[in-house]
Parts: sequence; structure tokens; C-alpha cells
Amino acid sequence: MSPGTTLSDGAQRISMKSSPPRTKTSVLDLYHWTVIAAGAAVFTQTLLKVDFAQLDHTFWLFALVTVVFASRIVIPIPKTKGSVSVSDTFVFLAILLFGGNAGILLSIFDAVPPSLKISKTKTTLLFNISVFAISTFVTVWLVRSLFGSIMALTQRPMTAAYVEAICLMGLFQYIVNSGLVAGVVALRSKSPVWQMWRENFLWTSITYFAGALAAGVIAKAVGVFGIYSFLAALPMVAVLYYTYTTYLKNVETAANAAEQAQKHVSELSHHIAEQERISQALQQSEEYFRNAFDHAAGMAVVSPEGKWVQVNASLCKMLGYSEDELLSDDIQSVTHPDDLANDLSKLDQLIDGRIRNYQLEKRYIDKSRNVVWVLQSASLIRDVQGLPRHVVLQIQDISDRKAAEDLIRHAAFHDALTGLPNRTLFADRLSMAIERAKRTSDFRFAVIFLDLDRFKVLNDSLGHDCGDQLLVDLARRLENCVRTVDSVARLGGDEFVILLDGISSIVDATVIAERIQKSLEEPFDFDGQKFFTTASMGIASSAQGYERPEDILRDADTAMYKAKTAGKARHELFDAKMHTRALQALTVENELRNALDHGEIRPYYQPIVSLVSGEIVGFEALARWFHPERGLISPADFIPLAEDSGLIVPIGQLILNQACEQTAEWQRRFDRPELSVSVNLSTKQFRQSLLISEVRKILYESGLRSGTLKLEVTETMVIEDLVSAVEMLSQLRKLGIQISIDDFGTGYSSLSYLHRFAFDFLKIDRSFISRMTKDKESLGIVKTITTLANELSKSVIAEGVETIQQRRILSLIGCHYAQGFLFSRAVDADEAGELIEAGQDWVDVGHHSLSNFHIPSRTIEASQEM
Repeated sequence: MSPGTTLSDGAQRISMKSSPPRTKTSVLDLYHWTVIAAGAAVFTQTLLKVDFAQLDHTFWLFALVTVVFASRIVIPIPKTKGSVSVSDTFVFLAILLFGGNAGILLSIFDAVPPSLKISKTKTTLLFNISVFAISTFVTVWLVRSLFGSIMALTQRPMTAAYVEAICLMGLFQYIVNSGLVAGVVALRSKSPVWQMWRENFLWTSITYFAGALAAGVIAKAVGVFGIYSFLAALPMVAVLYYTYTTYLKNVETAANAAEQAQKHVSELSHHIAEQERISQALQQSEEYFRNAFDHAAGMAVVSPEGKWVQVNASLCKMLGYSEDELLSDDIQSVTHPDDLANDLSKLDQLIDGRIRNYQLEKRYIDKSRNVVWVLQSASLIRDVQGLPRHVVLQIQDISDRKAAEDLIRHAAFHDALTGLPNRTLFADRLSMAIERAKRTSDFRFAVIFLDLDRFKVLNDSLGHDCGDQLLVDLARRLENCVRTVDSVARLGGDEFVILLDGISSIVDATVIAERIQKSLEEPFDFDGQKFFTTASMGIASSAQGYERPEDILRDADTAMYKAKTAGKARHELFDAKMHTRALQALTVENELRNALDHGEIRPYYQPIVSLVSGEIVGFEALARWFHPERGLISPADFIPLAEDSGLIVPIGQLILNQACEQTAEWQRRFDRPELSVSVNLSTKQFRQSLLISEVRKILYESGLRSGTLKLEVTETMVIEDLVSAVEMLSQLRKLGIQISIDDFGTGYSSLSYLHRFAFDFLKIDRSFISRMTKDKESLGIVKTITTLANELSKSVIAEGVETIQQRRILSLIGCHYAQGFLFSRAVDADEAGELIEAGQDWVDVGHHSLSNFHIPSRTIEASQEM
């Protein structure tokens, strides 16, 4: 590291004296980054040009010694301000022995440790390293331009050219290095560059020449004895170094002792004059204290009894009293009553000597009867006998800080959007209610857990700003529906909780819930656009004997979810059975996860029959769970749970994968390339961004033709995010996959969006088919759907066909395909293969058709499909 020319020496000391103005700082920053950019360019060019293959282990050992040890050794030059860094000599030596590029690279590595000692600031660190890189690069380039190959020059016998090259090497390194750093010093101190260079860096030239000459001598020695002999001599050099530095320290110590003796004589000669100066200083000190007392933030002198003895103008202004008004009274009269006892206790401890001073936050009452928060510091002055004489108070107004702390405290315990208490504050109030119920047998309370029913629709349709406004308006409505002793809180999203404190019975809670539901009958208005919503609420009562807030919140939440599944816009009271069912659901969820891992979930296949030809044209794959202990579990018992837990996604992927593989195998075995398979997509599966890539992968791995895969989606699933759904359906169609709209007629069924869907089939829901022969309205709906599909050139599949009459009606009105118990229940892959192989003709199907095939007694048909 080059001595005397980094920001750690005179340059930095000057730069720390004053802060440069903004305009100068901008120029300084530009200078810094220009040097850093140049240093980066040097580093990059060196990396590109250096031949690492020629740098053997000798160089890396040399570099290690330089960076780890040599950079720490600095030899002072007696009678000067300079010193020779051993690492400088090593860098010069690397240039002579290993070439210019190796020397530049070593100078960069060598610059890092000392630069880190100087400053951890990124700009300063990079600047120092860049200075070393640039100066070494320029030195190498100039010497090489004047004398040719530096290594070749070193290998020749000692000549005048060699000595000249060594001297110029030190000179160039000195000029560039000190010049770059002098530029920083000049910019910081707003002085000319030449002046800064002359005052701070002119004397450092000797260190560069000393380092270069030492390197030149060592290089010649290495040429004679070899690099290892040089490295082996390093311990001896270290001993000599420490001997030399010890000698210099001894000399410095002796010189310091002589200097101290001279100072002692000088101090004795000035002792009398100093005594006179001290006397004058005491006079000035008293005057300074008087000025400080008068102009401080708030100062007072109080007697041990608390009587105001002296007050300054700042304190009078702070409290709104005149000086005479305060001096005629005592400190107790303006202290807040709630803080008086603590204040007097601290004052007694100070006077008794139990404490030397104290500092406390307290409240004063000003002349207008307003509270003023202050930070009061007190110290005691005693007389010559050691008795308490006065108490000096320093009083700082902290009212603004206290107001800010109140705001922070409010933000920590309140919802930022609605201003209601948040979960933390609500849990604290609920804890107090629980403790009170334990102490008082007749005290009762209840918690209402509320969740909006259509909040997502509002966010998706009108935007999140309207959603936020609705939550604020809802918060105000909830506050108006409860008593002043009750607490309304927002847990997050559209979830709110209400603590009904001190109710007579659970009936009071139901009355509040009905009042809330009634308030929601009024629409929310967003700049003329009205939005109606309802809420699902769960109520948990303290009669259950709760110990923790989270338990009653859990149970109220459980009751709320029951209200949602029961049809929404209602409230439910929690009972113990709900908790049992929740635990059972958790058990089933864990078993379902285990079932996925152990292959207990697999597809069953229900045939889809052509009403024209009577043959099987495909199958619908339905998820079935074969529990090792409970046997076949109905999808109605696990599909809703899988939807809530997110397990529906891996289940859907499993069914899709196995169904595609099985159908491809049937197509090959029975030579039925047109045989298709229909698979239901869940809402969460449909919304996955990776759905397209997953389907493409399954088709590729299974070998199934894309045109024989039908994916079934519901109207509700699509309409929730119409834009994204249309895009997803379009991408699926581009893969050649056919799309079926499942349960058509039970959702929105609007022609305004139906034409936008890229679909191939409409599946008529089983509820219309089952009532078709008894209900003219249902028959009319089936006819309308069939006619609509034919007009749109789409195919129709009827679900739940169970009678011959239903089958014949569907044929007469133009329905294309059907599935249901009339043809077959959902069966496993082996029995489905038997159905294909038998080639059953269901054109004139009768009741005897089911007797042709054995249906396992354990096989059930689910009301919930997957």
C-alpha cells in the first residue's frame, strides 16, 4: 500500500475539518466515481490480459506473504514524516519478477486490507483500491513504453538503464498516486490542488523511491539466489524489523522525556499567571451560569421544602405564569395530582442523600389548566456544612414527544384502515373478560365472529379502493349496532369480531347479530354505485368456560364457517359438537394427506354413452378414496375438505394423470383411438398459473391424444374471474383439449358471457334430469339448454340418467350423450375395461342392462364429484 497517499492520512484529516457545500459535494462525488470507474476498467483489463497459466505457485505464495504480512509492516524514516511500507516494495518487486500485469493484480489485492482499516464506507473503500490500481497501471505502462519488457530488464546484468527504470518506477507511482488523492483533498477543503499536494504529499516522495530502490536490489538478489531464498530470509527480516522499530521507540521515548521536562519547566514559569487566570475564569463562569440559567429551556432553583427560589423566562413561558406568580407559590401547586407522590418521593431521596440526582417524566398543570409533559432533571447543592441548600431543576417540555408516542401506541393496537382495535388489543380485552368471568359467577359475555359473504366480488368488480371504503363504512355500522361497553375489532381482510361485555343471556348476542344483519340491508354507496352484501356470523358464549382468548375466537370462527356452509346471511351459535366435527375434519385432513402419499386416492370411471349409436364414447374420471380401515369413503366426505385445505390441487393432478394414462392404454388395447376421458377441474386447480404446462406434460408422458381429453369446469368457477378464465380456456383449447361446462343451468347461465367461453360440451345438471318427467319447468330448461347448445354447434351431455323414460326424452329433444345409473355406476379401471370390451349397445337399453355386469357392493356414486 503506497504510504501517505490514502484517505487515511493528511488527506482525510483535512477532509474531516469541515463539511463541503452541496455543489462541491456533487463534484467530489463525480470525481470519486470517475476514479472508481477507471479503477474498475484497469481491473477488468488486467484480468483479461494476465496469463494465469504462467503465474505458478511461487507468485501466489509471494502474493499471500504480501497481503497477509507485508501490508502490516511499515518502517518509519527517522527525521521525516514518512515511512516505507514493505508491501510497496513487494508490489514493485512483483512487477520486476512476474511482470506488469501480475504487479497490478497484486497491488489491487494488497490495497484491500489497509483500505478496510481506513473506512468501511463503500465509496471510500473503492476509491482507495482504484487509486492503487490506476497508479500501478500507469507506472507499468510508462516504464514498459520507455524500457520494453520489465522482466527482461530485470534479467539482464546491472546497467544504468535498470537503475533509471527503478527510479522512474518510484517517480511515476508517486506522481499518480499522490496526485489522485490530492484532488480529493483539494475538493474537500476548496483549496488549489497544487497547494494541497505541496503541503501534504511533497515529502512522501522519498518513501516511493526507497521502496522502488529496495525492490530493485531484492530483484537482483533473487536473480542470483532464487525467490525461495528470499522467502526463507523473511523471518530474519522480521527480527531485524522489530529490532529497528524497538530502537526507534526507545529513541522516541527519550526524546519525549526530554520534551516533558522542558514542558514542566515551562509550566512552572506560568503557574502564577495561571492562578490569576483561574480567578478571572471563576468570575466569568458565574456570569456564564447566569446567562445559561436565563436562556435555558427551563431552569429553576427550588428550596428543600419545594418553594420556588428562582425561575427563568423559559419555564414561565412553558407554564404560562409570570415570574412573580411562580415565586409566590411552590412546585407542588403546579404538579399533576397523579404525579405528586412520585415527585415528592424522589425529592426526599435526593435531600436525604440516598440518590445523587434523578430524572423523571412528569406532568405539570399550566395556568390554563392544560397538561404539560416534561422531563425533569434534579441535582442538589449543599452549603459548606454539607446541608441541603437548593435543588436545581432542568425542565424540558416533551409534550410533542408524548403525543407522538400516543400515536405510535394507538397504531400498534388499532387497525390502520378502520381505526378499530386490532387482534392484539381485542385479545387483551377478551382476556380481561375471561378473568372477570372466573371471579364473578353471574358475569357473562359473548364473541361474534363476522365475515362478509360477497367481499371478494366487490374487490374484483369495483376495485380495492371501494373494498377499503366498504370496510370503513361497515366498521361504523357495527359500532352503531353495539353498546358503548362492547368492543368491535378488525382481525384482517373482511373479518371482524365483537366482544359483548356483560350480557344477561345468549339471546342478547343473537339480537345484536340480527341487528347487524338488518343494518346490512341498506346498500353501501360508492359514488352512486350501490353494493349489497350480507354477513355470516358465529357466536361463542362464555358459558363454555374458556381459559384463553384464542379458544373462544376459534369456536366463534368455527360457528361462522358453519353459517357460511349453511347458506350464508345468517348466524350460528357454537356448540361442543361443532368443535368435535372440526377435530374430526382435522383428523380426516391428516388422513387425506396420508392417503395421497400411500396411493389410497384413485380414479373410478363412469361411462358416457352416445344416445345415437348406443355405444360408450368415453368415461368421466371421478376421485375415490379407499381407506384401509373404513373402506370406500364418499367424495362428499372428503372433497369439500380437500377444497378448503388446498389438497384438491394434488388430488386433481393425480386423477388427471392416472385417467390420461389409463385412457391411452384403453385406446391402444381396444383399438379405440376416439375413446375420450372427462376430468373435473377444481377452482383452485383452474386458477393455477402452471396448469397449462402441467396438462401439456401429462399428455406427453401418457401418450394420450389431446383431442380425447375433456376438462370440465363449472359456470361459477369461470364467472368469478371472467377475463382470466377466458384466457385460460383459450390456451387449453390451443392444446387441442375439449372443454365441458359442468352443471350447466345451476350457475349464472347468462348469454351475455356464454358466447365468450371456448367450450365444446354443455353438461346438464342431474337435478334437472331427475325432475324432467314430473316437472314441466325442468323439462323446459332441459329443452332450452339442448336447443341453445345445438344453435351454438356444441354437444350436450345429460348427467344422472336413471330411467328409460328419461333416456327416450333426451333422444327426442336432440341430446347427444348421457351418463348415469341407467348405464352404469362409476367402476374401477378393470370393470371399465370389461364394459369397453363387451361393446354394450344401449340404444334400446332396458332395466336388464344393469344385470349384465357385476357392480361391487362397496361401489357408491358420489353426489360430490372430482
